[in-house]
Amino acid sequence: MNPESRNAGLRRKTLSEWLEYLERLHPQAIAMGLDRVERVRRQLAISPRFPVITVGGTNGKGSCCAMLEAMLIQAGYRVGCYTSPHLLRYNERVRIAGREADDAVLCSAFERIEAARGDVLLTYFEFGTLAAMLAFDDAGLDVAILEVGLGGRLDAVNVFDTDCALVATVDIDHVDYLGASRESIGFEKAGIFRAGRPAICADRNPPQTLIDHAQRIGAQLLLIDRDFGFEAERSQWRYWGPKGGRYGLPHPVLRGECQLANAAACITALDELHARLPASAQSLRSGLVTCEIPGRFQVLPGRPLVILDVAHNPQAARALAHNLAGMAATPRTLAVFSMLKDKDIVSVAEALRDRVTDWHVAPAPGPRAASAEALSAALSGAGVAVPIQRHEDIASAWRAAHAAAGGNDKIVVFGSFLTVAAVMQERQRVDRP
Repeated sequence: MNPESRNAGLRRKTLSEWLEYLERLHPQAIAMGLDRVERVRRQLAISPRFPVITVGGTNGKGSCCAMLEAMLIQAGYRVGCYTSPHLLRYNERVRIAGREADDAVLCSAFERIEAARGDVLLTYFEFGTLAAMLAFDDAGLDVAILEVGLGGRLDAVNVFDTDCALVATVDIDHVDYLGASRESIGFEKAGIFRAGRPAICADRNPPQTLIDHAQRIGAQLLLIDRDFGFEAERSQWRYWGPKGGRYGLPHPVLRGECQLANAAACITALDELHARLPASAQSLRSGLVTCEIPGRFQVLPGRPLVILDVAHNPQAARALAHNLAGMAATPRTLAVFSMLKDKDIVSVAEALRDRVTDWHVAPAPGPRAASAEALSAALSGAGVAVPIQRHEDIASAWRAAHAAAGGNDKIVVFGSFLTVAAVMQERQRVDRP
């Protein structure tokens, strides 16, 4: 490591300066493997003194983290929650006792990691994972919830042993890193399981590789529809599981049919940890109706109706299409749509093809963004035969869609965290006095 570069890192004082430095530190944005982050973890002597719940999955892991966090807070615990990516502020990734970590806490953690890492190059995500755990160590937590960034087996989060692992879903995404089949991806997701500890899977068709790995290492595998599950009713739902049932539960405030499976998995996790983290039935109920997570089928008040959804892979797009089908019909549904070029744009477009009447496409910020021309071509390739308008950027696409929408129409913004973030920023800019 060049001494001048190291000194430059240590001189960084503000959070924005630190983040700019971390983005340049490693030549690759994603570098799979645990050796580097484990070496620095040992150097920093980070060893959680509190229970850890690790949450993975292709989709649904953010919702599971939000529900677990809300339930545990309602039960009176001091909870740390580490998630990614963020929408508007990096601080969203690290929450302590229900509040975003402030800049000083994060900068202090970055400084300690920089001083300890020696010649080990860490990626942005690896640096952030260690920083979150340092912040949690200092915060006197009762429990930490860690969301896997990518895959599981080789994700930086996996250097920390979990007391309970939860995999929400398994589907095709990140094929360059995880493989192109559900079986290969299932094996990677199962890498967060630990011998003798609960391993919960809420995917209704779990890959055999996930089941085999859990059995091979001796994890306590709990599968939805076999070991736990739910029955939905119009105004409430019922949970059943290995530790008993819960009746008359309120539907999660998070929208979408998939949220009942997520909620059932979360209740199972807390039941399995009851000896260390007892949570009353009322805290579970309160958590279901108080949890918040922006950008997951988030319906904004006002007219026209606006829906924000970070859906960026085929499984998430199918869920979004299903949720849209369950809503009251509107004369038109306008889409503000952008994706990264390494994603399966055609399959996502096919899932939403029959739910959208007007498309507004634009490139997301950053080098991985698909161009407006590529997005338009992918839509056409997916059989979209309704109008497609190209725009210079997502903010322009949003303004055009909003201007074109009638009061009884709806606008759905989806395709990437970057897409949703850009629209949220534009709405804030317009609303700012």
